Amino acid sequence: MHLEDYAPGDRAEIGSHLFTADEILRFARKYDTQAFHLSEEAGLAGPFKGLAASGWHTSAVWMKLMIAFQTRMAKERMAAGLPVGRVGPSPGFRDLRWTAPVMAGDTLTYFSEVLGTRPSASRPGWGLLTARNTATNQHGVEVFAFTSAVFVGMRPAD
Repeated sequence: MHLEDYAPGDRAEIGSHLFTADEILRFARKYDTQAFHLSEEAGLAGPFKGLAASGWHTSAVWMKLMIAFQTRMAKERMAAGLPVGRVGPSPGFRDLRWTAPVMAGDTLTYFSEVLGTRPSASRPGWGLLTARNTATNQHGVEVFAFTSAVFVGMRPAD
């Protein structure tokens, strides 16, 4: 899609992910060696009273699911004979929040909602899409949120 195809309030479910104990431990050993992520015993003694996933793990899963979602949407548009826009780099994000722990056995469902769009002042042919990205667990509790910005190609002039 092109920048002009997005409107504030557009919301997409980008995917779901089950956080297993083995996966939480593997991620923590490599990337977040805080004790409460490294063993069930330490997790029980820690602030979350169980094995909790790293917030960075929940963030990395969002990125994986977002790329898969964008790829699926592009393939669907191509199959329907619709144009596929360009998605560029991100100039950053803000307001990252891990609002509730993600425990072993939790399934998170990730969403992205368009907050706004605007043409880029510095990149001709591109615009900036701002979105609120969230994840909720199987109980409907929001556990993760941040506001993203990404460059999106604008529709070519006719």
